[in-house]
Amino acid sequence: MASIGNIVKISGPLVVAEGMRDANMFDVVRVSEKRLIGEIIEMHGDRASIQVYEETAGLGTGEAVESTGEPMSAELGPGLIGSIYDGIQRPLDDIRKVCGNNLARGVEVPSLKRDKKWRFTPAVKVGDEVIGGDIIGTVPETDIVLHKVMVPNGVKGKIKSIKEGEYTVADTVCVLETEKGERELTMMQKWGVRSGRPYNKKLSPEMPLVTGQRVVDCLFPIAKGGVAAIPGPFGSGKTVTQHQLAKWAEADIIVYIGCGERGNEMTDVLNEFPELIDPKTGKSLMERTVLIANTSDMPVAAREASVYTGITIAEYYRDMGYSVALMADSTSRWAEALREMSGRLEEMPGDEGYPAYLGSRLAQFYERAGRVISTGKDGREGALSVIGAVSPPGGDISEPVSQATLRIVKVFWGLDSNLAYQRHFPAINWLTSYSLYADSLADWYNNNVSKDWMKSRARFMSILHDEAELKEIVKLIGMDALSAGDRLKMETARSIREDFLHQLAFHEIDTYTSLKKQLYMMKLILAFNDEAEAAVSKGADIELVSELPVRERIGRFKYVPENETDAEFEKVSVEISAQLNELLGKEED
Repeated sequence: MASIGNIVKISGPLVVAEGMRDANMFDVVRVSEKRLIGEIIEMHGDRASIQVYEETAGLGTGEAVESTGEPMSAELGPGLIGSIYDGIQRPLDDIRKVCGNNLARGVEVPSLKRDKKWRFTPAVKVGDEVIGGDIIGTVPETDIVLHKVMVPNGVKGKIKSIKEGEYTVADTVCVLETEKGERELTMMQKWGVRSGRPYNKKLSPEMPLVTGQRVVDCLFPIAKGGVAAIPGPFGSGKTVTQHQLAKWAEADIIVYIGCGERGNEMTDVLNEFPELIDPKTGKSLMERTVLIANTSDMPVAAREASVYTGITIAEYYRDMGYSVALMADSTSRWAEALREMSGRLEEMPGDEGYPAYLGSRLAQFYERAGRVISTGKDGREGALSVIGAVSPPGGDISEPVSQATLRIVKVFWGLDSNLAYQRHFPAINWLTSYSLYADSLADWYNNNVSKDWMKSRARFMSILHDEAELKEIVKLIGMDALSAGDRLKMETARSIREDFLHQLAFHEIDTYTSLKKQLYMMKLILAFNDEAEAAVSKGADIELVSELPVRERIGRFKYVPENETDAEFEKVSVEISAQLNELLGKEED
């Protein structure tokens, strides 16, 4: 039964209503005649504190507040892919049809289109026993995503009737005989966004999420079902890095949440993604993407809803057995919304005014990632990887949101404004970043790419760290004071930075590098280092060694198309030996 109360206090997005004794925590409410959407976040007797997800200007005390009696839920079913939602899962294209370009308040439109018909093909037959999570049929949602219609969690029974045909998401496609009587199933189900969807078993992170970005795959890999954070100051490339991961990561489905970012950044996504061609299928990237747009000029409180709605949709596709990558850009904006609501609730502030529960809220969000065995009898394996951008003011990662995030995530891709100013992109600082998955992924890389992968990675990391120490010496006493071996190490480190780690997101070939090509690039740089070391020890001049023409070919290897890498690798390998031997011959003469 709906509970109806009256507003007694309004403070920005916070509304306090009396007479809500029958309401529950996290119930969705409709505020005033404008029917603004809100959610109860605190109860004291019959007084409910409500977080309103729309602009509250013009509300007055005494106006009615009606509880729906249900928690904030996402509608899950065919039609999610390719959609663009606001923070509370209202489709922006449908809102525009109702109220034009200016977003009106209190607009009620269903999240999934009720008039569109989908082709349903049964996967079970009459008489079959099914449990929650079992697939009862499939729908071709887009050309590249086959939507699997599942029995809602907690439901089990025997199929009484099911038939193929074209249905809307609200039509009954199957009737189950359960212990509590007949249950009609539609292609759509609802799920409360604040609670994670159940699974049978969580698996350990043993496979990498291959991204085609060299600094990520080689130095700081993320596991399938892993969590990563990208903190960095304004202009250091967080958004472009997330776009690259969305385009190229080995994921079947992408959920992109624009949480409190500027409107032009979301516009870039909306303009770019439909035009981007998915490399695996040749179709538009939007055919496997769900976008949630909650820009900085939208109500602050809705940022929290956008994050939970996004991860609920991502879990739904994970349960179908897909690999899903979720991008949240940026969790700092969500934390700012928490800080504002906490202040209006007059709670005791924590560090820098953020609520004391900031860390636990972030942890609840990130822990919903993972590689799992889904519910259902067939033991489908799905993965949900979460990559959250953090926007610390001035790039200072000692602030509370960055620190709380770092305690939770296993991969830290620290963006550096100095690298960005030098036009080194992606500007991930190799001295401060880390991946705690690297050791657990070693076996996969050794078995599926090459036995040399982890050895080469370790050498790369060692050379880059040695370079940082040598740079300090050079600052004090100059380059000439270094030994020939140390100068060669500096040259190799420069090659790693400029030829390997630097990657052009907007170059048609360099934007993505396969693991095989990455291995070839590592081998060429290290082969030149080893052979040059031998030549220098035999008396070759380090200046002449570093100016050899083959250095240019190693540098340009990243622009070689994937189908030509084998031949080019052989040629450059031969040339390294030939040119160094020729140089030694001249030196001896």
